[in-house]
Amino acid sequence: MRFDLSLGADTLFHMDLKQIESFVRVAELGSFTKAASALGVAQPMLSRQVRQLEVELHQSLLIRNGRGVTPTESGLLMLEHARGILYQVALAKEELSGTSGALAGPISIGLPPSLSKLITVPLTLAFKNALPQAKLSLTEGFSALMYESLRAGRIDMAVLYNPAPSQDIEMMQLHEDALILIAGSKRIGKKQQALLKPSVFLKDLCELPLILPSRPNAFRLLIEIEMQKLNVRPQIALEIDGINAILELVKEGLGFAVLPTYTLNDFPDPEAFTTHAIQRPQLLSQLMLVWSSKRPSTGTQRVALGLTQKVISDALK
Repeated sequence: MRFDLSLGADTLFHMDLKQIESFVRVAELGSFTKAASALGVAQPMLSRQVRQLEVELHQSLLIRNGRGVTPTESGLLMLEHARGILYQVALAKEELSGTSGALAGPISIGLPPSLSKLITVPLTLAFKNALPQAKLSLTEGFSALMYESLRAGRIDMAVLYNPAPSQDIEMMQLHEDALILIAGSKRIGKKQQALLKPSVFLKDLCELPLILPSRPNAFRLLIEIEMQKLNVRPQIALEIDGINAILELVKEGLGFAVLPTYTLNDFPDPEAFTTHAIQRPQLLSQLMLVWSSKRPSTGTQRVALGLTQKVISDALK
């Protein structure tokens, strides 16, 4: 199948979908050998397809070295567009197959790291039972990244914390939770212990060494914005992008976490922690299911929305 991409009145590129798919696999896997194995084609043919694409575009898309390949700046831009093209082609096939009444085709969902471990298995099982012919793809990432992927058409829907309202997206609230202070039950100094009452004031968190995710994590931004309103700043001991890693460090007494209550649900040793409500003000975080308002949804996607809502709501009860 040929694909024409117009980039202006005088520029028209003619690309083969095989070339696009070949480039995406090579760029993602960082190796012609691995990509050829994944696609089930000979490596010389794969190299020829990628080279033909570069000739069509008049751009070098990949830097080739002894350890494999990495995308150039132009390659990264092309990779973003190529993923969208392949996704839209797959979506068109799914919509056409839907005329026969079958609920099939690809469904891609973005999940935040704090929720991924808790719902990945039940969500996958729910899809397997309700949509056995659909191809489910789960992507983990921060809300800002998932939001951009949604707008670019690389995913169908995403579970986001505190997304800003936009004409480009539709939203459904799944859950609202107040963030809490989580402390290890051991190795806490006397000064810190004095602050750890059943409820603590938000302004007093500046007295505690916090272990927080890096920006643009939604929890991190919420904490900083609300503390800034009180003219105080969080004392950040460590930046760790992983909920379980944060909790392990808190357990060892290396700092304190500010997270939703449910993050302890799937932790193997919850009794190793004490939890404390945060007041004046509470840190309220809204969990939303979000999808594009600009693209028509298929029957499979509509069923997927309902399944995702139910699985997450049940998991957070």
